[in-house]
Amino acid sequence: MSQEIWINLPVKDVERSTAFFNEIGFHAVSLGNERARLAIGQTTILLFPDATFEKFTGSKISDTTQNAEVIFSIGAESREDVDAFIQKVELAGGSIFGKPSETDGWMYGAGFADLDGHRWNLLYMDESKMPKR
Repeated sequence: MSQEIWINLPVKDVERSTAFFNEIGFHAVSLGNERARLAIGQTTILLFPDATFEKFTGSKISDTTQNAEVIFSIGAESREDVDAFIQKVELAGGSIFGKPSETDGWMYGAGFADLDGHRWNLLYMDESKMPKR
């Protein structure tokens, strides 16, 4: 069995979402106006129009203005990377729901929502300050 995982994500406008993700530094490739491929490290996320996603799943999509269906967490290389990335998100039209901040003295991160309200978390973990068990 293949060990690859593809995450399917509904979006209102594939071309607009593709442009947004490219603006913030991800690698998004349009596969026509009916889908796009978003690559983040070894993870592939496929963007589909809402109606196509609903057809695949046999259910309605979540209303991201009222509900969170998932949060995608991405590792960052440094605190500065978190800050720079969040600035790109704001400039590209995303919204910040968690300003960059430190947690527990060893984690630094921020949260944002893409154009369709899907939630993302960017996190830098300073393992040298991580509590020992």
